[in-house]
Amino acid sequence: MIEQQTTQRPQGQWIVRSAGALSAVALIMGLVGCNRADDGSTVGQKVDSAIDRTEQAARNAKNEAKDKMASAESSMKNSDTGNKVAGAVDDMTITASVSASLAKDPDLSAIKIDVDTKGGVVTLTGPAPTAMAKERATALAQNVKGVASVNNQLEVKAG
Repeated sequence: MIEQQTTQRPQGQWIVRSAGALSAVALIMGLVGCNRADDGSTVGQKVDSAIDRTEQAARNAKNEAKDKMASAESSMKNSDTGNKVAGAVDDMTITASVSASLAKDPDLSAIKIDVDTKGGVVTLTGPAPTAMAKERATALAQNVKGVASVNNQLEVKAG
């Protein structure tokens, strides 16, 4: 009886070993099949080829983007819209700077002076407390970078 127990294997153990062996064979066959393709290339060669194609596509996209940016910049430089936008930004900056300069002056800060800028020409409208304050407003505006001229329409209020 002892002899029978050592020579016989339980059925479950045989199934597990058979399944393990079949899995190993399937894995080996799969790896062998993956190692070679129909064109004779290895997986590594295919990966290298895919990387090369991806890098080339990235270079092409980069060059195309550069060309489009250069074209857009050229269009903006040559268009009236681009020049108008740049001019409007400059005029807004001048208006803000002139307004800030006027607000710092003790005689002019307390009154409402309208500042308008078009093409670097600053127009001042509103009241001025004195003729001297009116002249100082012109001088303050002229000292702002980008101002071409000042049209001072401030009215001196007698008081």
